[in-house]
Amino acid sequence: MKVLARTLRAAAPALVFALATLHADAAELTVSAAASLSNAFKEIATAFEAAHPDARVRLNFGASGALLQQIAKGAPVDVFASADEETMRQAEQQQLVRPGARSTFATNALVVVVPNDAARLPKSLADLAGPAVKKVAIGVPASVPAGRYARAALEKANLWPAIEAKAIGAQTVRQALDYVARGEVDAGFVYATDAAVLPGKVKVAFVVPTASPVTYPIAPLAAAADPAAAGRLVAFVLSPAGQALLARHGFGKP
Repeated sequence: MKVLARTLRAAAPALVFALATLHADAAELTVSAAASLSNAFKEIATAFEAAHPDARVRLNFGASGALLQQIAKGAPVDVFASADEETMRQAEQQQLVRPGARSTFATNALVVVVPNDAARLPKSLADLAGPAVKKVAIGVPASVPAGRYARAALEKANLWPAIEAKAIGAQTVRQALDYVARGEVDAGFVYATDAAVLPGKVKVAFVVPTASPVTYPIAPLAAAADPAAAGRLVAFVLSPAGQALLARHGFGKP
C-alpha cells in the first residue's frame, strides 16, 4: 500500500498537468443569441459540450439588434443567432458573418399575453387600442425583433399611433414578458415560446398575424477564433439532436 501511495503521489503532478493542458486546449466558443432563445440554448450548449468534450460554450443573450451592435464594435463572438432575418441581413451587409453560411434553424409565433389574473382577455389588436388597456409592453422596434414584428402588424391594422401612445418600451422580449408577469402592464407582445416560460404568471390572449414568418437564422462569425468549432456548433443546432431540444422549448421547424 505504501508503494502504491508513493506511486500515486509521484504521478499526481503529471495528471494535474495533463488535465490543465486539456482544459487549455478546449475550444471556447462565444455564442450571442436572441433573448428568446435563452432556455433552449442553455440546453443546447450543455448537449454540445457533452458531444464535444474539447469545447466550452459561453452564452451571451440580448436583443438581436443590441447583439449585432456589440459584434460590430469588436466583441469576440464566434456564432450569432438572431430572432429575425433582418438583423442577420444587416450582419451580412457589414461582412460580420461568414459569407453564405447563414441557416434558418427555428420558427416562432408572435402573441399578445396578459397577466394571469386578468379578468378579460383582448381578442384582437383592435382591443388593445380600447380604453380597458392602459399600458402595453413592446420591445423597442429599433433593436428588438419582437417589437419590430409587432409594430409592422399594428401599422398594417392602422393601430400603431394608438398603441404607441400607451406603449412601455422593453429592451428585450423577455423584459416585456416580465412587465406583464409582474402586472406592470395590461398586455405585452412576446413570442409563444416566451409565454410558455411563465405559464402561471401570464396567459396568451391571441396570436398576432405577422406579415412575414417569425424565423431564426444562425451563422458563424467571419472573425471567429476557431472557424471549425463555430461551424460544428451551428451544425449541431441544425442537427436532429439540436432540433429536438428546440422543439422541446416550443420552437417550430425551419
